[in-house]
Amino acid sequence: MTSTYPAGVPCWTDLMVDDLATVQPFYSAVLGWSFTEPDDAHGGYVMALADGQPVAGMGTLRPGSRTAWTMYIASDDADAAAAAVTEAGGLVLAPPMDVSDLGRMFVAQDPTGAVFGVWQAGTFDGGATNTPGGLVWEDLRSSGPDVAREFYAAVFGYTYEQMEMAGPDYTTFAAGDDPRPRGGMGGMMGADDVPSHWLLCYMVADLSQAVTAAAEHGGAVPIPPFDTPYGMMAGFTDPAGATFWAMQPSGDDQA
Repeated sequence: MTSTYPAGVPCWTDLMVDDLATVQPFYSAVLGWSFTEPDDAHGGYVMALADGQPVAGMGTLRPGSRTAWTMYIASDDADAAAAAVTEAGGLVLAPPMDVSDLGRMFVAQDPTGAVFGVWQAGTFDGGATNTPGGLVWEDLRSSGPDVAREFYAAVFGYTYEQMEMAGPDYTTFAAGDDPRPRGGMGGMMGADDVPSHWLLCYMVADLSQAVTAAAEHGGAVPIPPFDTPYGMMAGFTDPAGATFWAMQPSGDDQA
């Protein structure tokens, strides 16, 4: 099956935690998510829904792993992408495997230490994006942004455009022949005490309400709301310690 997400486009995110019950009420309140029943065939994995559409997943943390969000990049051939990761200097952490008939996936680490996944669609393409509750932007915060750009260009064919307002080492990236930016890449932006990582941003209809809900449900907002040319943004921490951003787009940027 050909995915509705072209190769190279972020198409899914999921969160691994020790106890789903500790974070589900938080995300329901902050991002407006509801959840499917745990899927015993897939280790109790659940899907988060926004307006009835899958937007993200949640599962139980594996031994030796840390609580964090993972972004998945669409691919037409997961096995070929895994080989390209190794050839370009990355590390395949979990080799390609089938997820029943839903698709094929693997998890990898880029040369600067950021973890990401790759998804080859079967019966499941990925999550709804650019809609309230869905993924709206993603940033790579890298200790070596130039090295990272070379890696993702080699593996996924990314091209880049400078965004000077975000700093001298920040670029947007585009996939394939579509020039639309799919996300950004840059330095650590002051977060030098953590490894390189993909930082995910979800859309909300009312950021002020999301901030209030976070405090009421055991989370925190270490980066308070601030204006950008594209809307209001804020940085959140959930009750399990996972970080993400939320954005209320300006009127012109609403999906």
